[in-house]
Amino acid sequence: MVNVSNGFELRLYSSLAKVFANDAPSNYSTNLKLSAMYGETVSFQVSYLTDINFQRLWGQLKVNATIGIDLTLRRVRNIPGSIPKHYKTDDGYITTESGLFPDLLEPLNPSQLPLMSGEWQTIWIDAKISLAADLRNSFSLCIEGPNGEVLGAGGITIDVVPVELPALAIPHTRWFHTDCLANYYRIEVFSEKYWEIVENFAEYAVRHGINMLLMPTFTPPLDTAIGGERLTVQLVDVTVIGDKYSFGFEKLERWVKMCKKVGVVYYEIAHLFTQWGAKYAPKIMGNNKGEYVQLFGWDTDATGPEYANFLQQMLPALTAKLAELGIAEKCYFHISDEPTLENIEQYTAARKIVEPFLKGFKIMDALTDYNFFKQGVVSIPIPAVDHIEPFLDGDVSELWTYYCCVQSYEVPNLFFMQPSYRQRVLGALLFKYNIAGFLQWGYNFYNSVHSVYPINPFVTTDADGLFPSGDAFIVYPGEDGEPLASTRLMVAQETFNDLRAFRLLEKLAGRDFVLQLIDEGLDVPIKFNRFPQNEDWILTLRQRVNEEIMKRV
Repeated sequence: MVNVSNGFELRLYSSLAKVFANDAPSNYSTNLKLSAMYGETVSFQVSYLTDINFQRLWGQLKVNATIGIDLTLRRVRNIPGSIPKHYKTDDGYITTESGLFPDLLEPLNPSQLPLMSGEWQTIWIDAKISLAADLRNSFSLCIEGPNGEVLGAGGITIDVVPVELPALAIPHTRWFHTDCLANYYRIEVFSEKYWEIVENFAEYAVRHGINMLLMPTFTPPLDTAIGGERLTVQLVDVTVIGDKYSFGFEKLERWVKMCKKVGVVYYEIAHLFTQWGAKYAPKIMGNNKGEYVQLFGWDTDATGPEYANFLQQMLPALTAKLAELGIAEKCYFHISDEPTLENIEQYTAARKIVEPFLKGFKIMDALTDYNFFKQGVVSIPIPAVDHIEPFLDGDVSELWTYYCCVQSYEVPNLFFMQPSYRQRVLGALLFKYNIAGFLQWGYNFYNSVHSVYPINPFVTTDADGLFPSGDAFIVYPGEDGEPLASTRLMVAQETFNDLRAFRLLEKLAGRDFVLQLIDEGLDVPIKFNRFPQNEDWILTLRQRVNEEIMKRV
């Protein structure tokens, strides 16, 4: 760092730092060193503080990146955040008090750099490495004042490993809530504007490492109050003909075409029964005697003959269409989200209805009780990160994991008030335990808890007081239907890039070598509820992995 003006300070941080308006971490750099592979995006931050009362507000950020490195500059905005007091927390939180947290990444004109005095300002910079990049890239940046004077400067070095980062080898889903997009942008479902915005958000998810998308064959029965409903977004058209049904798949075909266009790899079929126990049918709309009405819902017994008859006709038609579209092998079905042991019999009965029609398809569900797998009720369990131990000890051939609001104690998560290394350590854990997929429920949930009413995600980040901020969404709805990233989305991308790098090194040096590298130098090996409580460990580990790959390519 070069301070050429008294009263101005510039600091460089990794992507894992959280710089608050009145509190900047002490572990900053003056010459930041990063490494990456071809095709990878690495992020860092430029923070600055001034006590100068500039008569003109704007300065300018100048960066002279080298050829082959594409830079994107965004401003980090502070957003309101909180965590309800009844959640169990640990000493690893930055704070458990409500406040403003650095999260939203907003487009920035580098020639209009705010020079507000008395508060830390932060610029987020993404560096995407192309095949044209040199192996060693050193460049400088500086902030100029209103009159062109240099206020502060720093240096960046990016070492490039000359091999492309391989594709992610496991499904990674964060539930996509298209009703929230229709509500926020006040657009009609299935209008051309709706399809445009849905594609924008789907493409953005894929661009940031999310390769599986929740497909609303019927309006997903997720986080909905009993007796309530969410805006209808079902893709499958249904027509009643006596006790028979016919099905139209034009909307579903368009959805799949969109997914293929933006690069979605895996398809997650909306749950066939309601959340928390599979007691009822989801809301399903259809044409009956010329009227578009609700055919099934909270008043429909999930395992009764009426809904069973529907499923026995619908599932063969749906699975045939999935095969025709060439995606059947990439589709996963759900029964009910987060069932508990007290409703295992109901869940089992629901599964038995649909299982004969889903032969050859994978069925998975998020749950916490190992008995669901032990009793053969669930073949692909998705336990939460704080309930995964029994599953790790069991003989589960295809084990996923997830986290949500409840996973607040000692385990990885992405809440506003947690340090970012707590999210990024997940990559090492997924590799170490050979996890087959990852699920998180909130890509863009812009509703109150149980979807009673929509919220403004720029103001309300906790589902209106019920969830820790950061749990319900990882992107913001920007102008003109364009998504805006959060710092947490970018750290999530780096998390899964780590996993991709671990897999590459595994191919080059063997799995045992990578496992040894992960736990090397630690007093105790990492587990889902035990890992180093600092960002240096995970950053150093990724650097070591890159160095080992470099030796072998």
